[in-house]
Amino acid sequence: MPPVISILEHSGMARPITSIADLRAIAKRRVPRMFYDYCDSGSWTESTYRENESDFVPIKLRQRVAVDMRDRTLETTMAGETVSMPVAIAPTGLTGMQHADGEIHGARAAEKAGIPFTLSTMSICSIEDIAENTSKPFWFQLYVMRDREFVSNLIRRAKAARCSALVLTLDLQILGQRHKDIVNGLSTPPRMTVANIINLATKPRWCLNMLRTNRRTFRNIAGHAKGVTDLRSLSSWTAEQFDPALSWDDVKWIKEQWGGKLILKGILDAEDAEKAVASGADALIVSNHGGRQLDGAVSSISALPGIVDSVGDRIEVLMDGGIRSGQDVLKAVALGAKGVFIGRSFLYGLGAGGEAGVTACLDIIRKELDITMAFCGLRDIKDVDSRIIVRR
Repeated sequence: MPPVISILEHSGMARPITSIADLRAIAKRRVPRMFYDYCDSGSWTESTYRENESDFVPIKLRQRVAVDMRDRTLETTMAGETVSMPVAIAPTGLTGMQHADGEIHGARAAEKAGIPFTLSTMSICSIEDIAENTSKPFWFQLYVMRDREFVSNLIRRAKAARCSALVLTLDLQILGQRHKDIVNGLSTPPRMTVANIINLATKPRWCLNMLRTNRRTFRNIAGHAKGVTDLRSLSSWTAEQFDPALSWDDVKWIKEQWGGKLILKGILDAEDAEKAVASGADALIVSNHGGRQLDGAVSSISALPGIVDSVGDRIEVLMDGGIRSGQDVLKAVALGAKGVFIGRSFLYGLGAGGEAGVTACLDIIRKELDITMAFCGLRDIKDVDSRIIVRR
């Protein structure tokens, strides 16, 4: 059975947490609306956000019987690193506003689980915060800013922190139209409307935890970017810095600056996948930014097979978007992904119960993945392929 988290209550009683949906419901109660909605929403009509999840449903699995299900293993590799299961925690902005010191909680849970943790450029806890609170290398996600000196400095800091891979996001040159963030007044600093103040008053646990930490700003930026001295200047700097002129020449420059494992995130098109191969990157992530950029783009799981067919023999293909269960992980692996990233599932766990909630999330996914693989007649995740998918 998945773990019981005693701090997670339902109708006044502690209850077992059996699914990511359970964690999501608790997070919705505990996290202030503006930050929960930041996590649990997409751009414009949110069609791509919804389809990232719903497009897994029509994919059916072949059940096999009378096979030896003993001695199963989920261990494999992602970007050349041994992982206990083909899952990594995705880079997510404002993670430390889902729960105080959220990135630290997530990194610790990932380390215990034996999977990679990826820190976002737009995190609340800094690169140095994570390095000081973990013992194993983590991954760092980079946004390309106009200020190339700042970008170079970020890369140097990631090297100093012993980050073992750089995840370069390519699909955020401009921001998508995110209606819930506008309605909620999500900004730096957050807009304190009457509605927001009333909502915060209903989240005493969250508020108390936030009062206990000094990590409440973008610590990878504040104190490191020129002219950023307070929240107002930070807001102005951030709004102006995402670089709409980002090109494949910049990818080459970043690869040279970094010198280590490079993973390109945000690939949805086979032509772009070919360019990712030509760039010399070690891996790519099929991703539409969780449906938060181009609404109307195809879901990640729909784009995955075509990209695997085009370049999967020349570059490691990973996937991000819509993973809400271990079955989703297995389906993605069966369709050619060498591993997946979880963003919202991780954030639901974090918002529900901090490090314990993230651990619960990972335990749920691991258990579902293991049992489903067994029902499909396999014992080793490295043997999973399209044979377990029902052809229609």
